[in-house]
Amino acid sequence: MSLGPALRVRLCAVDDVVGLRQLVLRPHQTLEEVRWETDGQANAEHFCAYDEAGAVVCVASLWREPPPWQPSAPNAWRLRGMATAPEWREKGAGSAVLTAVVAHVAGGGGGLLWCNARLGAVKFYERAGMATRGEQWEEPIIGPHVAMYMMVPALSLR
Repeated sequence: MSLGPALRVRLCAVDDVVGLRQLVLRPHQTLEEVRWETDGQANAEHFCAYDEAGAVVCVASLWREPPPWQPSAPNAWRLRGMATAPEWREKGAGSAVLTAVVAHVAGGGGGLLWCNARLGAVKFYERAGMATRGEQWEEPIIGPHVAMYMMVPALSLR
């Protein structure tokens, strides 16, 4: 996906994701600590938005995993570690990455897309069509979260 000359979104390696993930989401952890076991799964995909100089300005990771409230969901995808560089917030980078994630889910047969969102990101996800589910909880050190989800239809090839 390309957003004019200033921003492009594409699949990337986990090595391209962890720096921004650590800087924005988990500054209390080391780069190695923000590498999750799921990052290396065969079905894990990582998305990066790059500025025109080639710097990573937004990231997200995605893999198939059912949500805790529906452990037998047959076609569920977990979005995790979505982070945007502070200077790129409110400039469309996050929306572009989330659009790429949703398109990937649709191309993979669609299904339930879910995440655990920080409260400060709820409005962003709601604008994209996600809804909250359940009560909020406190993640130690990180802060309050709430589960969010949306149903993504499968891509039609008509």
